[in-house]
Amino acid sequence: MTKRLWLIRHGPTHAKTMVGWTDLAADLSDTAALNRLGDALPSSAHMISSDLSRAKSTADSIPAGRLRLPHDPNLRELHFGAWEDRTFADIDAETPDHLRAFWETPGPIAPPDGESWNDLRARTDTAIDQLIAEGPEDIAIVCHFGPVLTQIQRALDLDAVAAFRIRIDPLSLTIIERHEGAWSVRGINWRP
Repeated sequence: MTKRLWLIRHGPTHAKTMVGWTDLAADLSDTAALNRLGDALPSSAHMISSDLSRAKSTADSIPAGRLRLPHDPNLRELHFGAWEDRTFADIDAETPDHLRAFWETPGPIAPPDGESWNDLRARTDTAIDQLIAEGPEDIAIVCHFGPVLTQIQRALDLDAVAAFRIRIDPLSLTIIERHEGAWSVRGINWRP
């Protein structure tokens, strides 16, 4: 059986800091984009979001009255730990080598008291695998930059460095299919 993941990045926060688990609101003033997303999603899709307000409110703002599943904290953005809600410049001034290693060799490197890319990937994979096992054919998932990239990484069998090069805009749609254990990507960073 084919399962389709309709991965939507939440609306923009306009933050200029490293925002992972910091619970910022999304700017949902682009109602035309939200309506286009609603039109692009299958009406039979079940919708789920991370438990952070920017993802929840984005999911609530996409029209069409789809069945909503409970919010899932495992779909949250990467946890930046001590770097949360701080500017790159501030962190670079304190620990430039650590920050550079985190971005240039993503995978096992974690911010202080945060999680690594590999941790995020494992957490997101677990949540997605459960949705695939228990969910309907089409699942709309409103989440964050990191979780969307982890699933592209998985579907295309990329390393973390290659995945980090992919752009995922706010209110964009990425469509990934899984059919009999094989992954395929139908679209990345699409703006319907």
